Amino acid sequence: MHCHDTGLKIDIPDGAKKIVLAGNPNVGKSVFFNALTGLYVDVSNYPGTTLEISHGKYGDDIVIDTPGVYGISSFNDEEKIARDIILGADIVVNIVDAVHMERDLFLTQQVIDTGVPVIVALNMIDEAERQGRKVDVDLLSDLLGVPVIPAVAIEKKGIEELKANMGNARPGHIEPELHKKLHFLHDRVAEQGEALLILEGDPIVAERHGVDPGNDREEIYLMRRARVNDIIGHVVSQSKEGVGFGALLGQLMVQPLTGIPILAVFLYAMYKFIGVFIAGDVVGFTEETIMIGKYEPFIRGLVGQYILEDSALGTILIGEFGILTMTVTYILGLLLPLVVGFYIALSAFEDSGYLPRIATLSDRAMSAIGLNGRAIIPIILGFGCVTLATIVTRLLGSERERRIAVFLLGLAIPCSAQLAVIAGLLSKVAGAYIALYALVIFTVLAVVGTLLNKFLPGESTDLLIDLPPLRLPRIDNVLKKTFTKSYHFLLEATPLFALGALLIGILQVTHLLEKLQGVLQPLTVGWLGLPKEAATVFIMGFVRRDFGAAGLSSMPLNDIQIIVGLITITLFVPCIASTLIIFKERGRREAFIMWPAILATAFLIGGIINKAYNLTGSANGVIGAVLVVLIAAIIIGKIPKGKSRVISGGKTYVK
Repeated sequence: MHCHDTGLKIDIPDGAKKIVLAGNPNVGKSVFFNALTGLYVDVSNYPGTTLEISHGKYGDDIVIDTPGVYGISSFNDEEKIARDIILGADIVVNIVDAVHMERDLFLTQQVIDTGVPVIVALNMIDEAERQGRKVDVDLLSDLLGVPVIPAVAIEKKGIEELKANMGNARPGHIEPELHKKLHFLHDRVAEQGEALLILEGDPIVAERHGVDPGNDREEIYLMRRARVNDIIGHVVSQSKEGVGFGALLGQLMVQPLTGIPILAVFLYAMYKFIGVFIAGDVVGFTEETIMIGKYEPFIRGLVGQYILEDSALGTILIGEFGILTMTVTYILGLLLPLVVGFYIALSAFEDSGYLPRIATLSDRAMSAIGLNGRAIIPIILGFGCVTLATIVTRLLGSERERRIAVFLLGLAIPCSAQLAVIAGLLSKVAGAYIALYALVIFTVLAVVGTLLNKFLPGESTDLLIDLPPLRLPRIDNVLKKTFTKSYHFLLEATPLFALGALLIGILQVTHLLEKLQGVLQPLTVGWLGLPKEAATVFIMGFVRRDFGAAGLSSMPLNDIQIIVGLITITLFVPCIASTLIIFKERGRREAFIMWPAILATAFLIGGIINKAYNLTGSANGVIGAVLVVLIAAIIIGKIPKGKSRVISGGKTYVK
């Protein structure tokens, strides 16, 4: 048996109920889903889309998560999926943010209007109380006609009460005028939910039943909005003393005058944590003391009892680039501590509610490269994993935006492992060289983004994003996210690093590595000004860019060579996993254009910086030249300011 007629393949035992979680984005659905399903979770791609739907067991029943949406309709893939799964539900658990009830109850009432049994979990009730909002939960339940359970999901408050009341879910109250319209369609459309969507003008649902879509959407939406506003007026009271420091800080974070310095402070703290403490103290201990000082001598001695170290197999296993030596040292001693440090910082940003505020702050700047502020989310995620970030570009509003974002991610955004190695190498050079590196990467991002925005047809879409309340990150949430992401990094990186080490080892024992270094010498030595051994770095970089960046750390380089090498390897082609995802997301035609374009850009920019340094004789001279290019790009890319619509406290603000 499968889930209703959605096409989603879920095995549902006879007699089992389909419990569907529904809600707006960022209301805490995942916490409720995890609380109900525990470890028994599966993920399926929804037919015809790349969106994944989570489902799991709750006793004898099946729990199905839905994408976060503001309504159910045929406007986009997320709403279509939510629509079909909700219409096939036996029980809908609607998660509502108590801080943003004005916004969330619109979806609640639409789900109730479909006639499915509903129970509401009023989440973040503690945050509402901190902001001086008092909710009459009993009256809200009476007005909606369904059970309402107050909850603080991250503290597991209300979860057991929700479970105990699951069987009390029931259809709620519908406006009498809408009920008449639905009754009129009853003879032709037996299901109330589909009748509702036909009245609202949903063409896909209307086509299913061979009827014309209705033209009552605006009337129904206005009726629903008026009802929600009336409910809010009766059940919510606001105390003026409730607006505290968190709400004030949240507002300051989205204003350019205050938000940019706040962001700079956070980024500096992130650099000190990852680039100084982790890359210096922690990696110094894990890589040098543990791996190089203890592990490598042990593994060489152990394997050397059976295989000569200078034999072909010995070189591949325990040599300079050995699978059991360099690979393990790089992954466990160098990269893993850096990756863990980065994910701790990123998870804290996510858990605090700061990421959406960064999106709002960056919206106008992103519009210059054909994107809106929402694109900052995959870009920031790209600093964790470009592969994941490429998938997340699906949240962008148009193919044009997704195309630009994917190209920029593949070109100029270093992943956490690579970024961590970069931070470690930058700690060895003077401040002017660090500024040069950052400026060049930013300029490449700005120039390429501006050119794509100029030459690709279309316009960027407006930003519509929810601002969840600011809160202190929960240590258990941060550690859980960090562990999960770091574990997946190990699963993904280890075989690829081993493959790279094997490739380098084979090239070494067959003496092809030296020949390849010689062939690439005009490029690495003549153009980039690096030692000929740098060819090995770029060969490793084809497997993973961070593998190549890590290779730079073992080479004797001066300051400008470090910067040129880092610029080139940062702009280098993405790792194998990211490349495969680019082919999957953008198709072979686009991917075959992007890949060589990124490779050519990396060597072109690296060489230009080397030659510019030779001409000017100083990092400051190159910085001046790059600034001229950046200013020119800003002038060329000057476009009218786009609009940012920010949902906050149930109200929409247009900037």
